[in-house]
Amino acid sequence: MKFGPRPPEEAEGCILAHRTALPDRVLKKGRILSARDCADLAAQGISSLMVACLDPEDLGEDGAATRIAHAARGAGVECDTAFTGRMNLYAEANGVLAVDAEAVTAANRIDPAITFATLANHSKVQAGRMVATAKIISFGLSKTSVQQAEDVLRGAVRVAAFRPRKVGLVATQLPHLKPATMDKTRRVLEDRLRASRSTVLAELRVAHEEDAVAEAIGKLIAEGADFLILFGASAVVDRMDVLPTALERAGGTVEHLGMPVDPGNLLMLGALGETPVLGAPGCARSPKENGFDWVLDRLLAGIPVTPNDITAMGVGGLLMEIGTRPQPRETKPRKDNPKIAAVILGAGKSTRMGGPNKLLAELAGKALIRHVAEAATGAGLDQTVLVTGHLAEEIADKVADLNLQLAHNPDYAEGMAGSIGTGMNALDKDIDAVIILLGDMPRIDAQVIESLVGAYRKNEASLIVSATANGKRGNPVLWDRRFFDALKSLTGDIGARHLIAENPGFVCEVEIGEAARLDLDTPEALRSAGGVIPRQNPGQ
Repeated sequence: MKFGPRPPEEAEGCILAHRTALPDRVLKKGRILSARDCADLAAQGISSLMVACLDPEDLGEDGAATRIAHAARGAGVECDTAFTGRMNLYAEANGVLAVDAEAVTAANRIDPAITFATLANHSKVQAGRMVATAKIISFGLSKTSVQQAEDVLRGAVRVAAFRPRKVGLVATQLPHLKPATMDKTRRVLEDRLRASRSTVLAELRVAHEEDAVAEAIGKLIAEGADFLILFGASAVVDRMDVLPTALERAGGTVEHLGMPVDPGNLLMLGALGETPVLGAPGCARSPKENGFDWVLDRLLAGIPVTPNDITAMGVGGLLMEIGTRPQPRETKPRKDNPKIAAVILGAGKSTRMGGPNKLLAELAGKALIRHVAEAATGAGLDQTVLVTGHLAEEIADKVADLNLQLAHNPDYAEGMAGSIGTGMNALDKDIDAVIILLGDMPRIDAQVIESLVGAYRKNEASLIVSATANGKRGNPVLWDRRFFDALKSLTGDIGARHLIAENPGFVCEVEIGEAARLDLDTPEALRSAGGVIPRQNPGQ
């Protein structure tokens, strides 16, 4: 191909390089100039045009893009029509993109005019998603270069369609793991399976013991499960831990333990005959993308995953955009006097109370919300924020004389997560840790708060400090600032319990007794604690 200036009289059959206006029409870039075009251009006094003239051994940009794209097109991929030197490739079904990366790199090195780009290898894609594009930079390309690209790219881009699976779920239990957390874990897993039309055939909740897990595995296989997922109440930290040992006891094999993806390090890959088995890391209890998704999606699409595949995931495996873990992971030196704040959640509608706002109930001569507010403001903290929502003015009136800051959550009806985010956004920029308190916990006093702060200050690895009642986790919970982004990004009517489950190595527990789990959500519970239910409030 020859590219450069030519007089109109010599440009017939050439490709116009730049848009050019004539009195009666516009000649667009890429137009093949006709005899009339050239005559009209000359009549306008145009003496020179930038054009591309193809040689006999050249292909035009659309023809070259078409041939290259069709050569690269593998199973599960469709092409559209080439236009201005570009042809796009699309997924035909939900699945996982599989790309021959070496072939794509080799094709892009044949000629600078050839560009072939794809989504990241092993991306999860939906039907109709563009997965690759072939773009020819110049107006033409030699047939030799096109042929070389075709040979290199043959079938390099395919989409492995998801295969519906009947998933057997084994979930182990320990005293610290609440049933509600296990319920949420199943819902999150079902959401992950939806794109592949896979379903949870059955869930077996068993003791965190080798024999119990092995027996559950056998039962699920007998019931027809063709995929197994194991959620341990405690993370797998060793080859001889409960889940890997149980899998082998059931007749399976452990193929790999651990992966260089964070979050997702503590994943177990195994098999029982032809049945894939995944030991889920704790972060898989969260709906946010993590290393578990990378392996699960490939297996659901029928793409084998080997230890070599997993150990190659390290580059790009630090998922910085995921806020469920402190960033970076190493423990940083802590300030000598870290600034600590409290966020009190007082925005809810008290739905289970059946009408009145429980935070306005009287207990020991003062409103329920005031008990917690006095505890926070009396504990020597650097800042206290009270999040209001339902009956905000009435709530604020009960604490008007206290040294605290009000933050209103207009979307309080959508759930707890929004109130947590509202409180977090109201914190001073230099706050190093925050204690999140529920507004209906009157037995929490300043001494309890000081004990949590003391545990935090004592150990730099204690990034989460949770109050417990007889060994069971409750409230309040102190969070280091490395979790602030995760707390701000919560959604729906959930708290932050899954963050604790995903980060066991950073958790410190402080026993405070029954005060950590006192629940005053119902009229009966409030009366039992000695409270007086308020009258129906205006605006309810």
